Parts: sequence; structure tokens; C-alpha cells
Amino acid sequence: MTSEGERMGEQGAGEQSAVLPAYAIEVGADVLDRPVRDSVGGRPFLDDGQEWPVCFCGERLALLFQLDVPEDLGPFGGDHLLVFHCRAHNDASEPEFAGGRLVPGYWDAPQPPYPGPFWRILLQRQAALPAAEAEPDVCALPLTLRPFLDAPGSRGIGAQTFKLGGTPSWAQEPEYYTCACGADLRFLCQVPEGMEFAVRPGLPEQPYSVGAGMYGMFLGNEVYLMACPAHCDPAAVWPVNQN
Repeated sequence: MTSEGERMGEQGAGEQSAVLPAYAIEVGADVLDRPVRDSVGGRPFLDDGQEWPVCFCGERLALLFQLDVPEDLGPFGGDHLLVFHCRAHNDASEPEFAGGRLVPGYWDAPQPPYPGPFWRILLQRQAALPAAEAEPDVCALPLTLRPFLDAPGSRGIGAQTFKLGGTPSWAQEPEYYTCACGADLRFLCQVPEGMEFAVRPGLPEQPYSVGAGMYGMFLGNEVYLMACPAHCDPAAVWPVNQN
């Protein structure tokens, strides 16, 4: 955890105290044969003009999952969330700061030892149609959102599960960040530690994953997606990693 980026003051903590409604994200077992907006893999719903993201290495990123954010999830209601990750590079995220904020364009900032990021997380609002091509590696499976009560426990943390909204189940101390635009990032989505996404047979093994047949993200860390409520850029989402 990087102390410079930690936002533990009254402003950051106060904004985080407004807990969003919560939705458990459940992964179905039946392989999809058509494009749907809530899916693991599948055909991404991208805004007009938004190309399929690529890694710093030049390889097209794998679509791990996408979903429509329910309308009651505060400033993110109605957004379409897409999470992409490189199959050839798998590491932890490292934030960079300037003046107490994340650097401008932090979603494109270097990730030492790499010259750029190996992921892209998008929050878009004009994604009406699916891409012509489906994600080729990750098995396309449906996602279902189920409302649930994510009441903080005795430690003030929420359920350790795949979810939208609610309260993060911080594995370490809470981490709060300020976007380069000046808005305090807010918690949106949590991917539990060790979550893997099934891929098609015969693909190269992803580094630091559990083995052939699965892709992971950020070394299998628990991931907390913190997004800019001002929507200053579709990619203004920071993936906090903890374990």
C-alpha cells in the first residue's frame, strides 16, 4: 500500500461513508451463443470511437468481464463497465502521484518495470451495440446481478465476494485516492482474491496464473475498482490491489 496515495482524511473518509447499494455478481455455467451486456468474455459493448484496448506490449487485451451498472449505484448508475487485462503480462498495479493526486492520465502511466499499463478499465455511457468480434480467448459466460445487503461487519468491511457497490472488504487498510481532475475516487466493484476466468483450450499459459485454462488479474490479488464520479475520462478507474 502506498501511503502517499492513501486518503484517510475527513474529506476522503466522509465521502466513502456513503455506502452504495450492493449487487452480488454471479457467473453462469452455460456458454453464451449471442452477445449480452452482462458477461464474462463475449462481445464488448464499446462506445462509438472506442477501439478495443491494447497492452503496452501491443497485444490486444482480453475482455475479462463487462456489465451494466444498475441505476441506483450513485454517480455510476447507467454506466457500462468493462474490464480488460493482458494475457501475457500479469502484475500488481502501482499508482503514481503528483501534488497528492493520481497523475494526469494515470490509466496510461508507466507500471514499473513496464512502460505502460497491462490493463484497461472503462466506464462508458454510449455503448449501444456489441463489437463485431467476440473476445477470442475467454469463455463467454453470462453474469447475473443479485441485490443483497452488504452491511459492514465488526471491522467495518463488507462481504468478500464478486460485487458491485456496497462496502469494500479491505484485506489491508482502506485506500482512498484523488483523481487527477480533483474528484475523490469512489468504490464501484470488487473482484475477490484468486478469481480466475476460464479460457479456451490450447492457449498459452498466463504468467503467474494457476495454470493452463485460466486467466487471472493483478497476480490474483483482491481488486477494488475505484472510479471517478465526475467521469472525467472513460478510463478514470484505479484498480487497488490487496492481499
